[in-house]
Amino acid sequence: MTAKKEPTETRDQEFVEYVVRSLVDRPDDVSSDRTVDEMGVLITLKVNPADLGQVIGRQGQTAKAIRTLLRVVGAKNHARVNLKIHEPEGFRKEDRSPRPAADTSAVDDLKI
Repeated sequence: MTAKKEPTETRDQEFVEYVVRSLVDRPDDVSSDRTVDEMGVLITLKVNPADLGQVIGRQGQTAKAIRTLLRVVGAKNHARVNLKIHEPEGFRKEDRSPRPAADTSAVDDLKI
Protein backbone atom coordinates (compact mmCIF):
# COMPACT_ATOMS: atom_id res chain seq x y z
CA MET A 1 0.00 0.00 0.00
CA THR A 2 1.46 3.36 -0.98
CA ALA A 3 0.97 6.55 0.98
CA LYS A 4 -1.29 9.10 -0.62
CA LYS A 5 0.77 12.09 -1.72
CA GLU A 6 -0.45 15.60 -1.06
CA PRO A 7 -0.56 18.11 -3.88
CA THR A 8 2.76 19.95 -3.93
CA GLU A 9 1.02 23.30 -4.22
CA THR A 10 -0.13 23.28 -0.59
CA ARG A 11 2.92 21.77 1.10
CA ASP A 12 4.56 25.17 1.54
CA GLN A 13 1.46 26.62 3.21
CA GLU A 14 1.08 23.61 5.50
CA PHE A 15 4.76 23.82 6.39
CA VAL A 16 4.48 27.46 7.46
CA GLU A 17 1.39 26.79 9.55
CA TYR A 18 3.03 23.78 11.22
CA VAL A 19 6.17 25.73 12.18
CA VAL A 20 4.27 28.80 13.40
CA ARG A 21 1.75 26.75 15.41
CA SER A 22 4.65 25.18 17.29
CA LEU A 23 6.00 28.66 18.17
CA VAL A 24 2.90 30.52 19.38
CA ASP A 25 0.79 30.35 22.54
CA ARG A 26 -2.51 30.34 20.59
CA PRO A 27 -2.05 27.81 17.76
CA ASP A 28 -5.77 27.74 16.97
CA ASP A 29 -5.56 31.39 15.81
CA VAL A 30 -2.94 30.63 13.12
CA SER A 31 -4.18 30.79 9.54
CA SER A 32 -2.73 31.55 6.14
CA ASP A 33 -3.76 32.45 2.60
CA ARG A 34 -1.86 31.31 -0.47
CA THR A 35 -1.85 33.26 -3.73
CA VAL A 36 0.05 32.58 -6.92
CA ASP A 37 0.97 35.22 -9.50
CA GLU A 38 3.74 35.94 -12.00
CA MET A 39 6.15 36.74 -9.14
CA GLY A 40 5.64 33.33 -7.51
CA VAL A 41 3.79 32.17 -4.42
CA LEU A 42 2.82 34.53 -1.61
CA ILE A 43 1.75 33.10 1.74
CA THR A 44 0.06 35.63 4.01
CA LEU A 45 0.23 34.52 7.63
CA LYS A 46 -2.26 35.64 10.27
CA VAL A 47 -1.71 35.06 13.98
CA ASN A 48 -3.20 36.37 17.20
CA PRO A 49 -1.80 39.90 17.81
CA ALA A 50 -0.48 38.73 21.18
CA ASP A 51 1.67 36.11 19.38
CA LEU A 52 3.02 38.46 16.73
CA GLY A 53 6.21 39.13 18.67
CA GLN A 54 6.97 35.42 18.94
CA VAL A 55 6.58 34.94 15.20
CA ILE A 56 8.66 37.97 14.27
CA GLY A 57 11.31 37.45 16.95
CA ARG A 58 14.00 39.75 18.18
CA GLN A 59 15.02 42.08 15.37
CA GLY A 60 13.02 39.89 12.98
CA GLN A 61 15.31 36.89 13.31
CA THR A 62 12.55 34.30 13.72
CA ALA A 63 10.62 35.61 10.71
CA LYS A 64 13.84 35.65 8.69
CA ALA A 65 14.54 32.02 9.64
CA ILE A 66 11.00 30.95 8.67
CA ARG A 67 11.38 32.73 5.32
CA THR A 68 14.71 30.98 4.71
CA LEU A 69 13.19 27.57 5.40
CA LEU A 70 10.23 28.42 3.20
CA ARG A 71 12.54 29.28 0.30
CA VAL A 72 14.14 25.85 0.66
CA VAL A 73 10.72 24.19 0.53
CA GLY A 74 9.88 26.31 -2.51
CA ALA A 75 13.13 25.47 -4.28
CA LYS A 76 12.44 21.78 -3.79
CA ASN A 77 9.09 22.26 -5.53
CA HIS A 78 10.53 24.60 -8.22
CA ALA A 79 8.64 27.66 -6.96
CA ARG A 80 9.57 31.03 -5.54
CA VAL A 81 7.78 31.32 -2.20
CA ASN A 82 7.53 34.49 -0.10
CA LEU A 83 6.00 35.04 3.33
CA LYS A 84 4.05 38.09 4.45
CA ILE A 85 3.12 38.37 8.12
CA HIS A 86 -0.18 40.19 8.48
CA GLU A 87 -0.17 42.98 11.06
CA PRO A 88 -3.62 44.11 12.22
CA GLU A 89 -4.56 47.68 11.31
CA GLY A 90 -3.28 50.15 13.85
CA PHE A 91 -0.89 47.62 15.40
CA ARG A 92 2.51 49.03 16.22
CA LYS A 93 5.45 47.74 18.17
CA GLU A 94 4.77 50.36 20.85
CA ASP A 95 1.31 48.82 21.49
CA ARG A 96 2.85 45.82 23.19
CA SER A 97 2.92 45.98 26.96
CA PRO A 98 6.20 47.43 28.20
CA ARG A 99 8.51 45.42 30.37
CA PRO A 100 8.49 46.32 34.04
CA ALA A 101 11.36 48.54 35.12
CA ALA A 102 14.35 46.78 36.60
CA ASP A 103 14.78 46.93 40.37
CA THR A 104 17.82 49.10 40.86
CA SER A 105 17.80 49.12 44.66
CA ALA A 106 20.36 46.29 44.81
CA VAL A 107 22.68 48.24 42.53
CA ASP A 108 22.29 51.38 44.66
CA ASP A 109 23.40 49.36 47.70
CA LEU A 110 26.64 48.45 45.91
CA LYS A 111 27.62 52.03 45.15
CA ILE A 112 30.54 53.26 47.19
